[in-house]
Amino acid sequence: MSKSFIIVLCLYFLVFKLSAQITLKGKVFFENKPISNASVYINNTTVGTITNANGEFTLHLNSGIYQLVVSHIGFKTIVYKLDTSIYTKPLVFYLSEDSFVLDEVAIVVKQNNAEWLKNYYYFINAFFGTTKFARSCSIANRDALFFDLDKERKTLTARANESLIIRNKALGYEIVYDLEHFSIENSITKYKGYAHFKELVGGESKSEKWKKNRLEAYKGSHMHFYRSALNNTTREEGFVIHQFIRKKNFKSPSQEELLEARRIFASSNESFDNRVFRKSIVNPKNAVDSSIVTIKKSFLPKYNDYLYSSDINSSDIIIKKDSMIHLQFENNLKIAYLNEKEERGYIIKNSPNKFRKAFPQSSNIIPLTNKLMLYPQGILASPLNVLYEGYWSYEKFAHSLPLDYKPDD
Repeated sequence: MSKSFIIVLCLYFLVFKLSAQITLKGKVFFENKPISNASVYINNTTVGTITNANGEFTLHLNSGIYQLVVSHIGFKTIVYKLDTSIYTKPLVFYLSEDSFVLDEVAIVVKQNNAEWLKNYYYFINAFFGTTKFARSCSIANRDALFFDLDKERKTLTARANESLIIRNKALGYEIVYDLEHFSIENSITKYKGYAHFKELVGGESKSEKWKKNRLEAYKGSHMHFYRSALNNTTREEGFVIHQFIRKKNFKSPSQEELLEARRIFASSNESFDNRVFRKSIVNPKNAVDSSIVTIKKSFLPKYNDYLYSSDINSSDIIIKKDSMIHLQFENNLKIAYLNEKEERGYIIKNSPNKFRKAFPQSSNIIPLTNKLMLYPQGILASPLNVLYEGYWSYEKFAHSLPLDYKPDD
């Protein structure tokens, strides 16, 4: 299974203009019977509660537009677009049973399965990442996870039959996470879900440590970048924005050419070892020589990046029109953050020169659509519309902060 190097962070959350605080009330039912202990929260924030014995809930929040999430074990998660400007009466939600429920026998078999454990470690490395903060993350109910590994396609997908309880002891959060999608395919990790952050309880020493670590996680993150771009303060806050174009490297073989080369080599009497691939073949004399040349070329980058515009203004990529905000630019962006250096783990994982010095953090934004809607809290309306490469793909869920986080708090 190849290691992921791109991550698409999908923590959907909608917030527009914030003003006065309101009190939101509602009820949760199943087959006309009230459901207690259902989780009701505003996605990716610290705002949330559970229903009482009568299925009732109350939330206090600022006016705006949100995603309200209702979840309970054994039931399908409800995601409701809440516009407080048209909220006039208590909300009523009706849960439906989730077909993805396994019995205890299946769970016991899974726990003793070596393949499940191997897939689980793939999952946590791709989901949490491998940073110093990732080492402090754990899933309290990891038995809720189930995996499907397609060895031929080299893909891994994951599902959970209940909300994951994630503890991040580095940042001081317990996170209830409803996993909607997780996959690793073609070295690209994608996940999306709904998160409710809860503050861990600790003494003064721990609180100070969490505050320091949260600020470190925030600085240089895509949330930090988007907020500074909205305020037109990217330079003052340490960001430098470049534009680059990406073109296919024609020296790199196509997938079809590589598969054919591997077939020819496999049918030869050569052994697949480093000695064979150390051979310098200038003029291939036969099909096996040609296959070796092709296979060696597969280690070349598939694309070449060409920087053509340096240190551009954030105002050049932020478009404000009709109360909507868009991130709009041609080709791709390279974002350098000058105020923090790379972690040693990032250098070891991503650099052929494992002993080089640490550089400022650098990330790429690869858009999959022309316009990217941006919300004031520092998140894209549709995070699946971009790919993150570089440092932002290294800092994964272990560096997640709630969108009501403020660095000055």
